[in-house]
Amino acid sequence: MTTRRAFWLFSLILMLILFNAYPGWVQPSGGGQPEPEPKVPIITHAFAVEKGYYGYVWKIYLEADDPDGQMVRIASTVDEVGWGRYPTDWIYLKPQYQKHFKGYIQWNTFSSKAAYLPEWTQITLRVSVFDKAGNESDEVVFPFTFEITPEQYAYELPSPFDQGDVPRLGHVMIDLHAPGEDYGHHDRRVMR
Repeated sequence: MTTRRAFWLFSLILMLILFNAYPGWVQPSGGGQPEPEPKVPIITHAFAVEKGYYGYVWKIYLEADDPDGQMVRIASTVDEVGWGRYPTDWIYLKPQYQKHFKGYIQWNTFSSKAAYLPEWTQITLRVSVFDKAGNESDEVVFPFTFEITPEQYAYELPSPFDQGDVPRLGHVMIDLHAPGEDYGHHDRRVMR
């Protein structure tokens, strides 16, 4: 090996050692500052009754906060025993509710798709909140059973929903199907 090659090889190894020993000399992309953790909305309180008759006006009470003031919509999905999961329903929030809200979403459970639902039909409502960047809050799960009882489904609101006027934030627009009924699904039997 010539002296000149040995010098260049020694210089290259020395530079690699120095750059690795002093990482502050090399700036990673983005200026070297770590990205801040995204601040996601948080559902702080939630309440809903767990039973009602078919056609019941179900009120789902929610309180949520977003430190950035960027909450934009509430997502509601429903799973029905005997039917499956329905598409997500979206409620868009008014500007005054983008940092904090305490209110309820209303679901008139009578459906244009089903003339009736059998008693003891079970559904599960899942609710979360999204901000403008698409960050999702924690998900709150509400089980509900359709049943007829002599009582009028009276209930007392827990704190903080029992303190003053609680506004309606929007309507859930999901039409339920009676379990086992076909609503336009294609018959997969082979015709001969």
